[in-house]
Amino acid sequence: MKKVILPLTIALFAVVGMNAQEKPAVAAAPVNPNAASFKFEIEEYNFGKIEQGKSVSYEFKFKNVGKEPLMISDATATCGCTKPSFAKDPIKPGASGVISVTFNSTGKSGMQDKAITITSNAKENPKIIHLKGDVEVKPAEPAAPATTPESEKKTAPVTPK
Repeated sequence: MKKVILPLTIALFAVVGMNAQEKPAVAAAPVNPNAASFKFEIEEYNFGKIEQGKSVSYEFKFKNVGKEPLMISDATATCGCTKPSFAKDPIKPGASGVISVTFNSTGKSGMQDKAITITSNAKENPKIIHLKGDVEVKPAEPAAPATTPESEKKTAPVTPK
């Protein structure tokens, strides 16, 4: 019995001791009031309905409303069917920029919501924009009836009268 009580007591003190320690407060990084900042015309574009296998593109236009140059370091999408592209040059305060996004619907069907994550030095980092729409599967065309070449058609022999 003593062999069981001693390890249990030690374990109890260890658990209480770990929980009693105060965890240091993590200070949030101060936000630079002059930092670059995105102002998109729209952050979510709905391309409506498209036929499966087609591609659709959209240009997300934005303005740097901050006081420092805006530098985009990366733009990634949720899957390989969506390709974002952007200029690598810094966007000066008050200047505009574009992030072009192309969605390829091959192999997709139904409602789609593709999130594009933009990594930059802006206050809003990361910034997420969306490309949405409905991919319609084209109905399969009915198979044509099998035809037999003329030479293979069987006809009843004609007997002279």
